[in-house]
Amino acid sequence: MEFRLLGTVSVETLTGPLPLGPAKRRSLLAALLLSANTPVSLGRLTECLWDDEPPSQARGVIQGHVSRLRALLAGADAEAYGVELATLGDAYVLRAPETLLDSQRFEELLMLAREQRGPADAVLMLKEALSLWQGPALSGAFAGPPLRVAAHSLEESRLATVEQLARAYGALGEHHRAAALLTAETAAHPLRESLAAELMLALFRAGRQSEALDRFHRTRRLLADELGIDPGHELADAYALILRGAPGPTGAAPPKSAEASPAAGPSPVAVPPGSGGSPGDGGPSRVAGSPSRSTEGPSPVAGDGADAAAPAPPRPPFQAAPPSPAGEPHPVDLLPRAPRGFHGRAAELAALSRSAAGEAPVCLVTGPAGVGKTALALQWAHRNPALFPDGRLFADLRGFSAAGEPALIDVLREFLLALGVSPRRVPESVPAAAALFRSLTARRRLLVVLDNARDSATVRTLLPGGAGCVTLVTSRHRLEGLIASDAARPVPLDTLETDDGTALLAGVLGEERVLAEPVAARRLSELCGGLPLALRVTAARLAGRPRWTLAALAGELADERGRLAYLDVDDTGVAAALRLTVQHLPPGAVHQLARLGHHPGGHYDPYTAAALAGTDPVTARAALERLAAAHLVTETAPGRWVLHDLVRLYARSLDPASAREALIGVLDHCIATALAAADTAEPGGEPCFVLPEDFRRPSAVQDFADRAEAMRWLATEREDLALTALAAREAGLDDRAWRIILLQWPQMVWRVRDSWSPLLELALESARAEKDAYAESRVLTLLGWVLTEEGRTAEAAALLERSPVLAREAGDPLGEATALVNLAVVQAELGELPIALENCARAIELARGEGDRHTEMLTLQHLARMHLTAHRPQEALDCARTALDLGPEHEEAARRSLLLAVCGEARLALGDEEDGVRLLDRAAQEAERAGYDEGAVRALEALLRVSSRTEFRRRHDEALRRLAEES
Repeated sequence: MEFRLLGTVSVETLTGPLPLGPAKRRSLLAALLLSANTPVSLGRLTECLWDDEPPSQARGVIQGHVSRLRALLAGADAEAYGVELATLGDAYVLRAPETLLDSQRFEELLMLAREQRGPADAVLMLKEALSLWQGPALSGAFAGPPLRVAAHSLEESRLATVEQLARAYGALGEHHRAAALLTAETAAHPLRESLAAELMLALFRAGRQSEALDRFHRTRRLLADELGIDPGHELADAYALILRGAPGPTGAAPPKSAEASPAAGPSPVAVPPGSGGSPGDGGPSRVAGSPSRSTEGPSPVAGDGADAAAPAPPRPPFQAAPPSPAGEPHPVDLLPRAPRGFHGRAAELAALSRSAAGEAPVCLVTGPAGVGKTALALQWAHRNPALFPDGRLFADLRGFSAAGEPALIDVLREFLLALGVSPRRVPESVPAAAALFRSLTARRRLLVVLDNARDSATVRTLLPGGAGCVTLVTSRHRLEGLIASDAARPVPLDTLETDDGTALLAGVLGEERVLAEPVAARRLSELCGGLPLALRVTAARLAGRPRWTLAALAGELADERGRLAYLDVDDTGVAAALRLTVQHLPPGAVHQLARLGHHPGGHYDPYTAAALAGTDPVTARAALERLAAAHLVTETAPGRWVLHDLVRLYARSLDPASAREALIGVLDHCIATALAAADTAEPGGEPCFVLPEDFRRPSAVQDFADRAEAMRWLATEREDLALTALAAREAGLDDRAWRIILLQWPQMVWRVRDSWSPLLELALESARAEKDAYAESRVLTLLGWVLTEEGRTAEAAALLERSPVLAREAGDPLGEATALVNLAVVQAELGELPIALENCARAIELARGEGDRHTEMLTLQHLARMHLTAHRPQEALDCARTALDLGPEHEEAARRSLLLAVCGEARLALGDEEDGVRLLDRAAQEAERAGYDEGAVRALEALLRVSSRTEFRRRHDEALRRLAEES
């Protein structure tokens, strides 16, 4: 929670600003905050809320605002932050820690700036102080006389701070920065003589004498025109000093001397030593014997800033490679973002650059868990983009993850799709896919990052084929087999040196705090074992408690058992650091963290977290925000968090007995959300199943605004849904496993050739384990259709023969109808058209008996296509028209597009070319509007067989391009 006066009066919380309401309520809050922890009388509050005579009911109005404000604070858990709005007789007091009030932090930073010995440190403090301002003080409030005075006082303090910062810049020789800062403020406050004087001196010291003199004359005229006065001493003294060519001590206010006589005229400009530049050089010059400074501020603590002071690594002597193949306008880039707050590792970065030289090098970064292998690899990769003009690939092999390793075919598939291979061209076997990958990379210059590899064999399969490609592998294992077989060049990564660990602390806490306790900072680095994760968690605790000393925390850490075992066991040191952090979290956040450890997937949103913890999404979001503030979870996208592997292990140990309860909670959450997504994506579809008998409905289920949003959720959560279903299967919760998989059917239909069969086979195992004929039939029907679309017709036929029988046993007529339709499609492809037509007729009969138009429409669609394939255009047209008559205008666009396409092709076959072209064009347009590119391609291909119109060719090519990009 944070109270803001330096800008719009507001109360910021983890879930956003509180809805304070009218301006007078903000005025009341401002008045209480300006006298925080001190009673404010009713009379004083009345003066703040009304400019003129207050109304007779003023007391009641104030009481109403106090009551509402108190309720808002209570709803935001103000008590947990030590905040209380109390009534004391005829007065009110807002009790709150000073650290929660931005105006108090502003004053503390100014005090710290005054205590700094060097201007560089003062600049840091002053910039941080000014960054707290979000606009004019007390904005959004009704400003009665006392509040107007307070706002003016705060603004005066801000302007004085601006002038102080400009002088500090001047002391560093950064006169251009001082001038830029003062120019903006002078434009807003043109009559403030002290600002104009400081700006004149900054301009002159930056070598801009004519601008400095022009500023004086403009200000002089403005003072005369607006106020009828002459310049005061500050302006006149600055003018005289500039005319003499001696701007006085850098960073100090001009001395109070007598006004210069304009008649005397300017003396020749002479730049004294250390003045920071000359009018001709356009910038500051280095003072002899003084250290050079970056224009970005003070030099970092040793080892800070990802080796910002180190020279860039030499470029490996790669041979020139031919350009990327046509049709790939941009190089592929699957790299995650560069790590933030990277520190040290100069030797390792240089070693990686040396290892990357040569022919098809394999660089191997090894070290214990939590040591920063992935961060090092990504830092190096992001620093050297020019070395890889054809792109950068990345795969997390999860060799040490509880979620298990991804299938090699999935990794290769992602690489091949990124390199432009059509989904239909991706081989199904690992050897064939690996061979294609090597072939495609043979003449490219790529970086391939394989993170968290467990063994050498996995890496070998994923090695690219080009001599200009670099493979960067990270692992907790040494992978000596890879060194022996592929001449991998190891770059061992040890824990951080003490200086680099101290630099990491400084990056979070600020250098001034670390430099104030250098011995304690080094002790903290040693106690954390140099592990970056442990250091970051410790620094996060200190950053949130500015009054804590580093020495006090070092003493607390020294009491932990097993401190010397940090480097011996992967997670011992991290667990000790995490334990100390968790001890200071509120119970709700600890409970949430413990339950997160039992999630089988990799990502969390507030709904998932709530299901795990048995709370609601608002509570879960607040807990996730608290955990993120403590660096226990990481927000990778808005509303989407992940746990580091080591944190997950620790979280799981907090409450191991709750594992099954948490798992069931998240399984039922997945079922409820996937049901909502399926209903939104396919509103006319028939429900797949009834819910399990012991189903626990979540406290809230995510809403989906439209089909696009629902399909996006299904696509984004695909991997986590698969991991969750697998966890359900392993836990013996098969009734949940097959349901979670089956509910992804809209995405399977939309992207049918996207390797769904392994997941559906898992669902089939679960259904059979449950001895559930209904479930087995439904899964077989969907799996058979997927196999049909993948071209595995014989396998599909074998599975689909069983599905209608099971549906009849289960008393599921609609399931039997759908199974018969899918079986008929396979039979028609195998040349068994008569029996296929019989099965379609039976499916129509079942659908009509249940009154289900959607299933009847589906059956007629496939029946129409069969008639068309059998050269029976009139029957095809009749079936398609009947189907279209069944479905309303909002019926699924993909199905309407397919039916219209059948009508168009039938019309063409009947000799009515004009009507056929019109219907096919309409089919293509409906598919294009719905984003159903596969349907658009089908319709446009049929059009191009009878028409050579340029428009059809263009739309066909665009749809094909979109398909390739989406796949």
